[in-house]
Amino acid sequence: MAFDYKKEYKEFYMPKKKPAIVEIPPMNYIAVRGKGNPNDEGSEYKESIGLLYAIAFTIKMSKKGERQIEGYFDYVVPPLEGFWWQEDVRGIDYAHKEDFQFISVIRLPDFVTREDFAWAIGQAEQKKKQDFSKAEFFAYEEGLCVQCMHIGPYDDEPETVNAMHGYMEAQGYELDITDKRLHHEIYLSDARRVAPERLKTVIRHPIRQK
Repeated sequence: MAFDYKKEYKEFYMPKKKPAIVEIPPMNYIAVRGKGNPNDEGSEYKESIGLLYAIAFTIKMSKKGERQIEGYFDYVVPPLEGFWWQEDVRGIDYAHKEDFQFISVIRLPDFVTREDFAWAIGQAEQKKKQDFSKAEFFAYEEGLCVQCMHIGPYDDEPETVNAMHGYMEAQGYELDITDKRLHHEIYLSDARRVAPERLKTVIRHPIRQK
């Protein structure tokens, strides 16, 4: 059976609908950076998703090709995630999506090296006849965070965020969003197929002890 990160690491991908403190280990990702309203037709965000999945499935399906990646094991491609920020805003201002900047990511299995990643880029470019130069190997150490499962539309996230911040303060922590530690979302639902009120999104914010 294919290794499923969501099932094997439920504490990271399937938290409860109540805030909790969690320590996130270093992880490697496929990443594409961009800016602008993600909902706009032809947005940089929508373009980023196509690039990410093309590379993710190139690596996953490498088992059927000539390149046998050392340490490879069969796995389910992890969910789409995103790091979001706006200049001069601590947190997220949902009323001004046009000011969004983002790093759109999909987690890489630990066996994928930078050399394997470069190979996958080349394979994807060759197959798709498309420029993949925006894609990068992104190593990120998230550390101590508060997180919560948000059920519902993305625009309703502030209610969940407020609950997270109230919880962390009661536990003796404070928000630690910086230019290096960012608002983080993990998308467990496909917004094209799931009604807004049923969308599942993990929201995660970096914190530190007061």
